[in-house]
Amino acid sequence: MDGLLEFTTEDGARVVVEAVDDETGARLVSRGDGPAQAARTFENALEGVRAAAASALRVFRDGTLRPDSVELEFGVRLSAEAGAVIAKGTAEGHLVVRLHWSPGTPAPSPVADGRAAVRS
Repeated sequence: MDGLLEFTTEDGARVVVEAVDDETGARLVSRGDGPAQAARTFENALEGVRAAAASALRVFRDGTLRPDSVELEFGVRLSAEAGAVIAKGTAEGHLVVRLHWSPGTPAPSPVADGRAAVRS
């Protein structure tokens, strides 16, 4: 059952989100009619997603592909217990990666072992 979950930001603002109950059997509990209070700040709840994004960017920027830009899209689910969790999408996980190269920039050429060769 979905419910409301209230986070407080580090500067004291309130952020209320629709949360999905944890699959572990935990349930959102609130006092009165208001949303359940999260144990973490909003920023702290999103820290794991930020770290995942930074790690993914390092993989795509530091490798041999060297795109001009990298776009990452995460589906994020907010949980009272776990904070922000990368949500499962239609294909068992939700991470969309888009790599872009400027027109006229040669794309990396594949090599025999399936990796891309470094552009000069």
